Amino acid sequence: MSHKPDREFYLSRELSWLEFNARVLEEGLDGANPLLERLRFLSIVSSNFDEFFMVRVAAVKARVRAGDADLDYAGLGPEELLSAISRRAREIVGKQYAALINELLPALAAEGLWLMRPTEYDAESRRWLEDFFMGQVAPALTPLAVPVPEEGAPAGFPTTGNLRIHAAFLLRSPGGEDRLAIVQVPPNLGRFVRLPSGPGARYALLDDLVMDFGHRLFPGYAVTERCLFKVTRDADIGVDEDRDDDFVAAMEEVLVNRQNSWPVRLTISSDSEELETRLGAALGLGRDDVYALSGPIDLKGFMEIANLKGFDRLRFKSRSHFSPLALSEDNTVWDEIRKRDLVLHLPYESFQPIVDFVEAAATDPDVLAIKATLYRTSGDSPVVKALTRAARAGKQVTAVVELKARFDEERNIAWASRLEQAGAIVVFGAARLKVHAKALLVVRREEDGLVRRYVHLSTGNYNDRTAKLYGDMSLFTANPTICAETGAFFNMITGLSARTELRNLSMAPFDLKRRVVSMIEREAERSSPESPGLIAAKMNSLCDKEIIDALYRASAAGVRVLLNVRGICQLVPGLKGLSENITVVSIVGRYLEHARVCYFRNGGAEELYLSSADWMPRNLEKRIELLFPVFGDEARERVYDALMSYFLDNVKARALGPSGHWRRVKALEGEAPFSVQDYFYEDSIKRLERASATSDAAMIQVRRRAP
Repeated sequence: MSHKPDREFYLSRELSWLEFNARVLEEGLDGANPLLERLRFLSIVSSNFDEFFMVRVAAVKARVRAGDADLDYAGLGPEELLSAISRRAREIVGKQYAALINELLPALAAEGLWLMRPTEYDAESRRWLEDFFMGQVAPALTPLAVPVPEEGAPAGFPTTGNLRIHAAFLLRSPGGEDRLAIVQVPPNLGRFVRLPSGPGARYALLDDLVMDFGHRLFPGYAVTERCLFKVTRDADIGVDEDRDDDFVAAMEEVLVNRQNSWPVRLTISSDSEELETRLGAALGLGRDDVYALSGPIDLKGFMEIANLKGFDRLRFKSRSHFSPLALSEDNTVWDEIRKRDLVLHLPYESFQPIVDFVEAAATDPDVLAIKATLYRTSGDSPVVKALTRAARAGKQVTAVVELKARFDEERNIAWASRLEQAGAIVVFGAARLKVHAKALLVVRREEDGLVRRYVHLSTGNYNDRTAKLYGDMSLFTANPTICAETGAFFNMITGLSARTELRNLSMAPFDLKRRVVSMIEREAERSSPESPGLIAAKMNSLCDKEIIDALYRASAAGVRVLLNVRGICQLVPGLKGLSENITVVSIVGRYLEHARVCYFRNGGAEELYLSSADWMPRNLEKRIELLFPVFGDEARERVYDALMSYFLDNVKARALGPSGHWRRVKALEGEAPFSVQDYFYEDSIKRLERASATSDAAMIQVRRRAP
């Protein structure tokens, strides 16, 4: 019999994730945000739900199929958890669609941007759309008809792929025979069809056209019921780690299998209860797995509308992204990094310094070697292009490409092939571990003939596109110790050396978790009523039980614990005698908070770290991650200031209570509003102005903030 844990001490990982998306949805419901930004938040919720069901819900369902009834440490068994997920997910989706139908679409129409549904087509629009359907869409469609027996699933039900929108038609022949036909909406024709005339910008959904005019595909049959649907399938499929002969081929097989794996969820338009029942049964899904929607099937695609040109007035005011480096012929990137450790704070500062770093390494004749980890990159990555040029120029380029980066596998396979063709050494991660660390190492022969290393270490990916949306921090350094240990790190993950003891860096899955727990316990030991300890940390998710328990013990010992957790948090704050000294806040705003930072007062000998790792078992035990210290007064002050500023936010912050519910943090009477994301942007402008005024970025002074 499974041991039942003290569930009041831990929150459910899956339900906590749903609460994060409820906070994202709040931004979509917030009338203070511009209309297209609100639509963007609704789109993000749908995208997040797709991944959640493909990965997390699929994993819970796999436990049910395997007969695993063990409880998680929040005290929930898989069946109980699935029911709770279904209830909360429906509440969130209900609010999402109510906001879309009742608020956003009418408000956008008032601004001259119409998304027309079939009931809103006027006679002229209907004629034009039907002609468009027959001339431009119907020739690309492939109707698949399947006989429907009276009971059970249809024999030979066609594969619907994963996340593909389909129209379903219940047909009746002249002889009274029922047939079920499904038609995939072509993903390559564009989701939105712009009407050529009329006021403003008018769009119709391609999937609505397929459903509304699809009867034209079945001459001789009467359509008795019709609907749109989308199947979400299990994407939690592992690769055969023993395929050393062709690991790329093994990953390609995963991508194929993902399209035909177990169905997990059916989302369906609320047009036909009959088809809802038949399709659910055909896919082997129960009532809790079927979500009938009161609007368009897939809001993820509405990001296209949110990005439409010509409607900037309905979006956040655009912001410039500044580079903190003043580079010139007389002041190279190498000169800048040698002067001091440099902190780069995205997206408030530009991603360009990272591109400059790699491009300088690619073109500098004195650079001997470049090593890089690549986890998620953009489709047109300037970093990968520079690495390719460097390899073609004869430099030794080593790229550790993680093919198991879920949903970016195909792109990474393509980049790996290009790098190999250019002559780079490409290493496909590590067996049974994902390489999630973010590191760049450049080896250069200096003018004095000595070889020096330069390093960039980051909390986020080398992705120029997400760098405009994700809040990350990174470090440029020429510190000999950090550079030497980064070199040892690369040797370990490329298989060129045995495990090496690192004194300043910590590497998962070897010693990162142990060091974090040790530093938490050290804080508890050194804390006293006269000099209480302080731990402050920022991360995306907190769900490692050993770390949570260590934080509970530290709180009980009088240590003040400040946690900024963007998403999943299984720790329960505010429990008397256990976690009453722990504060947990989450910031959800214009930018996605992605940086991982941790601070320990350590009896006055303060320690400050950046990391690629969240405090989750998968990061600490199943991935290669790095925790790295921030040295140098200027760099330390800047990172500390940023970390502590999160706990001052009273505009976009939510605080977690002991009940597991999140509440908005509001300004106290007489307290000015403070948005930490706005503060960072304003600070980056002031920092640039001061640097320009003095012509020396080293003169920048950072105001130290306390919570």
